[in-house]
Amino acid sequence: MSPRPRQTSDAEILAATARVMQRRSPTQLTLADVAKEAGVAPATLIQRFGTKRGLLLAVCSTAPGSVPQQFAAARAKHKSPLKALVELYAECTSFAPTPEAMANGLAYLQIDLIDPDFHAITLAQFRAIREQTRILLDEAVAAHELRRCDTAKLARLIQHVNGGAMLSWAVYREGSVASWVRIELLALLRSYLRRQRTRPGKRRSI
Repeated sequence: MSPRPRQTSDAEILAATARVMQRRSPTQLTLADVAKEAGVAPATLIQRFGTKRGLLLAVCSTAPGSVPQQFAAARAKHKSPLKALVELYAECTSFAPTPEAMANGLAYLQIDLIDPDFHAITLAQFRAIREQTRILLDEAVAAHELRRCDTAKLARLIQHVNGGAMLSWAVYREGSVASWVRIELLALLRSYLRRQRTRPGKRRSI
């Protein structure tokens, strides 16, 4: 006799946990909060993940492996490698759509920087994002959207600008975080754009 299938999958519980993390800091979040969001009993979370730390580690551990899929989805959505890159970074701000969610995200980042288990996962995620960014930049060069450049260095700069832009937005609070990141990344990339040749007598459009 085969066991009954789980009505709520681990993936659904982890997604529910991520939503609660936007509203609750690490000290505020409880298993009861997550259980309510996921529509399960708190005992179910204990049975599957053990503790709150175990649950948060499970959420964090999904990040590195999801990076290639995120970039692949952006490529499928946008023909231009450059547009795919900018829009992907803009869309990835969805985890912190409000200053409050940003503050909570920074609180979880503190754990990532202090706890060795969390740090190892976060480091793997950051490295995966940087590598996938470099690959997409290489595609933009091949597509003649960007001039030839050190794409590994540019990928690092993009990560830095993205992080700084999100933090600055939380302070200035002008427009949406997605639009703020988009504007700053385009400003960085502008000097790397490949100059298009124009025919004699025609002006180059900007």
